[in-house]
Amino acid sequence: MEGIVPEIHRSSRIALPGWLLDLPRREQGLGLDLLVRMLFSCVVDADYLDTSAHFEGSAVRVGERVDMAALVERYEVRRKRYLAGRESSPVDVLRQSVYERACAAAVGEPGVYVLRVPTGGAKTMAAGGFALRHAVQHGKRRVVLAVPFISITEQDAAVYRDLLDPEDADGGPAVVLEHHSAVDLDVEGAGFGELAEEQREVLRQRARTAKLAAENWDAPFVVTTTVRLFESLFSHKPSQMRRLHNLAGSVIVLDEVQALPDRLLAPILSGLRGLVDHFGVTVLLVSATQPSFWELSAWKGLERKAVIDDPAALFDALRRVEYEWRTGQDVTLESIAREAATHPQVLTVVGTTRDAARFHRHLQAAFAQGPVLHLSTRMTGAHRREVIAQIRELLGRGEPVQVVSTSLIEAGVDVDFPRVYRAWAPPESLQQAAGRCNRDGRLPAGTVIVFDPADGGRPRSAEYRTAAQTGEQFFGPHPLAAPDDLDALHQYYQRRYAYQQGGDPEAGLGAHIQKLRRALDFPKVDREFQMIEDEHIVPVVVIRDERDQEQIEQAVTQLTDPFRPCGPQVLRSLQQHTASLPKREADAALGAGRPGDGRPAVQGACRT
Repeated sequence: MEGIVPEIHRSSRIALPGWLLDLPRREQGLGLDLLVRMLFSCVVDADYLDTSAHFEGSAVRVGERVDMAALVERYEVRRKRYLAGRESSPVDVLRQSVYERACAAAVGEPGVYVLRVPTGGAKTMAAGGFALRHAVQHGKRRVVLAVPFISITEQDAAVYRDLLDPEDADGGPAVVLEHHSAVDLDVEGAGFGELAEEQREVLRQRARTAKLAAENWDAPFVVTTTVRLFESLFSHKPSQMRRLHNLAGSVIVLDEVQALPDRLLAPILSGLRGLVDHFGVTVLLVSATQPSFWELSAWKGLERKAVIDDPAALFDALRRVEYEWRTGQDVTLESIAREAATHPQVLTVVGTTRDAARFHRHLQAAFAQGPVLHLSTRMTGAHRREVIAQIRELLGRGEPVQVVSTSLIEAGVDVDFPRVYRAWAPPESLQQAAGRCNRDGRLPAGTVIVFDPADGGRPRSAEYRTAAQTGEQFFGPHPLAAPDDLDALHQYYQRRYAYQQGGDPEAGLGAHIQKLRRALDFPKVDREFQMIEDEHIVPVVVIRDERDQEQIEQAVTQLTDPFRPCGPQVLRSLQQHTASLPKREADAALGAGRPGDGRPAVQGACRT
């Protein structure tokens, strides 16, 4: 596309769609960018599918249209069965009300909807109910649920599989596709040593047949990460862009939408609006702490459709905690650990993995009543699930347990503690942590203690620092607001965005990427649009149990062997054995080649 000037004239000989010609001139470049990407996605995916069929000696396989109405019926039957099997709680009536209101809102016209529900308000069920019914009402082809963290992806995928997948092998194909970046294979970046160019090309072609196993989201219900979703929108790599056309005519659910990075909001919101306005997409934003996106220029004039008309009343009805504050130079990780250790069941959430390790040591020295457990992204998916299951079992039996976690537990992990400690963070994180406290409303009120340890750390990004410092202006001990004050949250987001834009509505929040999109500079857009800032974090495959070693080694061999095509089941088989580590630690573990300090050996690193 180099050298092309993105100016569109009605006299052009190319048959351009009317909506593109009708856009204001400043927006035509963005519209053309999205249109080219969508067309390229169609062509690339067709090529991938045809190539795969050629090497397999079979017909091209395309997903069959699914009866969405039948899925709605299955969802409702199984949801009722699931609820009947759970112990009832005082907040069940409100959760049912949220679900019914979400289902009722689904008959509305396509557009951008907001589902603002307090943590513990059964957003996952309500979002699925809305999305499926809206798909039936308006003939949408699929539902794509995107969440910010792999841990939530795993949990949500398990929930939706139970609600939607066939219960036996003869019940037809799976409905729910789980797809995230825990494991990936970058064939295009692979090297083939000192080979002639002809030999390299043959190997590349054979390796690409393995790459065809990567899903193109031709499934009725996709559970993925926001990284994967927006890769599809802003990458220029064919393997990632091939999914984009399957977003057309879909319902996109963005769960925990407050986690979208501020520095990329301009292209993200613009891209979503383009899908809604021109490609038949409905977007559902799900959050307890809904950001003020409509204050930004990308969504000015866009209709905001509320699923819950009176969220303030719902927040009042579902308020289940009281906040306390610990500040001052005498507040340290050790002092908070000693305080937490005087209570039998406590969750403590800290800002960094380093603080989690230190706090864990302090708790082990102070707490003798029961186990002290740990959660972080340094653990594999299978290990996290084991620990979360252990936590739930101990809580369910009323036994003592102390849990130390990074922020991963805050988004969607269904645990219920009577007491939660949270190191100072932006208000959306404070409220998410509070959602793990008295979650089912069985106590008159749970207790959430927000503490600011003098020796604690915080994530180092400038964006996080701005959010945390802005939050200090609005939230804290009286006369400041509690983190669940909706008016204060709205003011907080307004000021936070203003700080990051420097007073210029056309600056900050990724505005420079918008300029690159208008210029149709696809490679630079790809380089600048990085959902994950820390490029030094890599996924690694970990062997924790010798019984899994043979299967893991075979899967890794298949992924790295260009002569052996493999299907998506190989990628999926490694997801539960994958953890995220800083590259220097991963390299050190690979170099050591054996367990050390109680940590599992790392079998091999996968490209991201």
